[in-house]
Amino acid sequence: MSKNTLVHSISFLLSLLGLAILIFDLGFEHPVNLTTIYTVFYAVVLVLGITSTSIRYYQNKSLPKKEVVIFDVLSILFSVFVLVRHFMLLDISFLESFSIDDYWLKFAILLTFIRESSDIKISVDRTILNPAQLFILSFLTIIFLGSLLLLLPNATHSGISFIDALFTSTSAVCVTGLIVVDTGSYFTGLGQTIILCLIQIGGLGILTFTSFFSYFFKGGSTYENQLTLNSITSSKSLNTVFKTLKYIIVITFGIELISATLIYTSLDSADFDGFIEEAFFSVFHSISAFCNAGFSTLSSSFYEEGFRFNYGLQLIIIISFILGGLGFPIVENIDKYLKYSVKRLISGRRDFKPWVLNINSRITLITTFTVTAIALVAVYVLEYENTLAEHTGFGKIVTALFTAATPRTAGFNTVDTALLSMPTLLLVLLLMWIGASPASTGGGIKTSTLAISVLNILSLAKGKSRIEVFKREISSVSVRRSYAIIALSLIVIGFSVLILSISDKNLSLFDLVFETISAYSTVGLSLGITGQLSDLGKAVIIFTMFVGRVSMLTVVIAIFKKIKQKNYDYPTEEITIN
Repeated sequence: MSKNTLVHSISFLLSLLGLAILIFDLGFEHPVNLTTIYTVFYAVVLVLGITSTSIRYYQNKSLPKKEVVIFDVLSILFSVFVLVRHFMLLDISFLESFSIDDYWLKFAILLTFIRESSDIKISVDRTILNPAQLFILSFLTIIFLGSLLLLLPNATHSGISFIDALFTSTSAVCVTGLIVVDTGSYFTGLGQTIILCLIQIGGLGILTFTSFFSYFFKGGSTYENQLTLNSITSSKSLNTVFKTLKYIIVITFGIELISATLIYTSLDSADFDGFIEEAFFSVFHSISAFCNAGFSTLSSSFYEEGFRFNYGLQLIIIISFILGGLGFPIVENIDKYLKYSVKRLISGRRDFKPWVLNINSRITLITTFTVTAIALVAVYVLEYENTLAEHTGFGKIVTALFTAATPRTAGFNTVDTALLSMPTLLLVLLLMWIGASPASTGGGIKTSTLAISVLNILSLAKGKSRIEVFKREISSVSVRRSYAIIALSLIVIGFSVLILSISDKNLSLFDLVFETISAYSTVGLSLGITGQLSDLGKAVIIFTMFVGRVSMLTVVIAIFKKIKQKNYDYPTEEITIN
């Protein structure tokens, strides 16, 4: 082993240990003498990290990608600044600086770990784990780690049981929003930050994060990894896998940043104790909205006093979760179409480029708009004299739109869900089951599945043997997949309701059905029974949320081994259906 490799290996192991100690430091109360030990260790990790990176650049004959160089230089400069600031610039003696708890040091440790772990080679063997199995395993891993982090004493004000920690972690990673304890009052700032990170990771997928940063730092990836990521990201070709990953990361953080800024400007500073609390509120709800998580630091979500009449804030949240629920391929295609239209308008050219807005986007957008518009009118009419009574004019429309759009996996509420009339609750059940669009942060059977099912019914009614729309034919594979998704969703929901009706027979059957569909579609709306569930009931909802997030079809694909196509066809027979 070369000296360069040895130094880098030691530096990586120390940065990993530093991350573990950082978690221990933040998660537990400890005496002052331990702070001194932590500070010394942090300083050693930072110095060795700077040394390791410098040696790596000195001995390498060629420089890595420009982005990597910029990140390394900036992170090293930040580490140097933190060390100088802590040990030289603070208005205390050098020896006293070792007993000071400094969050700048902790953030520098995190950056060092990211930098030192960038060269670790991670390869996926598709002969051991197929993409579906890897996808499921990644979610199980982050859920379990999230549960352990939420069990840290400093993550809550009064402690939390393992089942409640597991429930909260699953709900966050699966971007559901169902809670057994109040997020704002039960969890500390550390606990809420952990939940926020779990939401972000769960919304995008841990594989998206790790693969993108691995590619970012290394400038390439193995063919096996590209095949796996191609299946997960639904890229058109292997050449576009990392372009798709880059777009997903950029569009996510871009929309969340804009959303957080707009949320901040819409808030009343009198409702918060200071800038930090107001800024955290904005970031938390921006990420929660775009990821369609439904988590809120407000006990009654946006029905809370001081927020239920803030229609500007509600419109920002609506736009955020609708964009998150459209799906990254659709957002990318819309972006491409808008750029093409603007360029064509500015240039004055009238040349026509066919199918800029592809059929997938057209079907998804039309279905989303139709479902939302019908739901908006229905809610406005049904709730006009009920939950909308306290609002007037424009406020009624915004609140009705929020109530109509949020069941499609967003999970926030601006009205008391338990006070909705029965017809509205039945509509909400349907909307929750439909859910968001494919390749999005939302759940449900998806809008495209609904569209294909409706188109298939119309085709059968007209006597057609195939589905045709926009001068295109829908493939038989898409039709079979759609009906498989519908059937599997009903099986999972039915099974979960059956178990819940046994384990929690004291609760209303309708409430249990509502809770189950909300969990399966990763919505997060509830009629107020989540905290009353038994441990077995919570376990059932945990299972339902997980299956709803990864898709039962993905679970089935992960279980069964694919068979090779046979070059023969059996005689075709028709089965009596009706």
